[in-house]
Amino acid sequence: MARLREKIAIVTGSGGGIGAAIAERFAAEGAHVWVTDINGESAEETVRKIKAQGGAATAMVVDVSKGQDVTALLRNIENAHGYVDIVVNNAGVLVRGEVRQLSDADWTKLREVNLDAILRVSRDALPLLRKSKSASLINISSIMAHRGLRPLAAYTATKGAITALTKGLAVEYAPYNVRVNSIAPGYVETGITDRILKLPPVKKALIDKTPMGRLGTPEDMAGAAVFFASDDSLYCTGSELAVDGGMSAGL
Repeated sequence: MARLREKIAIVTGSGGGIGAAIAERFAAEGAHVWVTDINGESAEETVRKIKAQGGAATAMVVDVSKGQDVTALLRNIENAHGYVDIVVNNAGVLVRGEVRQLSDADWTKLREVNLDAILRVSRDALPLLRKSKSASLINISSIMAHRGLRPLAAYTATKGAITALTKGLAVEYAPYNVRVNSIAPGYVETGITDRILKLPPVKKALIDKTPMGRLGTPEDMAGAAVFFASDDSLYCTGSELAVDGGMSAGL
């Protein structure tokens, strides 16, 4: 359990859910993880869990939709370490509603957090990633990037853009020895899906559509993130890994 020994990692939105599971797994694999979240208490809780298991982590309040927060994060990491090996763009929001009812404010929120922030972090972290001997940038997309689902058209638009951005960045960053890949989760039991999964008919329908017969867990996503973060994926860039129990492979 030391595939990320002495690596420096950033995981955005890691105060809970998928982000927290990735941060905890990275630390267990030997990385020093910068746990960032808009909720400071949540970030600190993830760090407490990591340290209780003997891992290394630092918490920082970061709103990825604000450029000054991202700048401050990267400045702190540069001062502390001088470089970064792994960046996981995990922070995201979900706004449900049909497009005909979607307000400009809701669309702006989705775009700023789910897409603009990924571009900003990926762009601004490049100088530190270039100093790594084996750099990996991982974007969290969704299988919804490849299918329409009512009432999530606006959300799926941002996730589809993440998939496209990942491929573009992979080509652009390859000369700098920075790998760029994405993970596309299926339905995972987290706070962001809690409302709909509390409805038994909905939960059953989603499980029925999943060949493996269960919903995903944050830990399932963490395993995929370790693969992309580690040297096991040295020849992977521009790839998207669906971690969905086979849902996207079914009818």
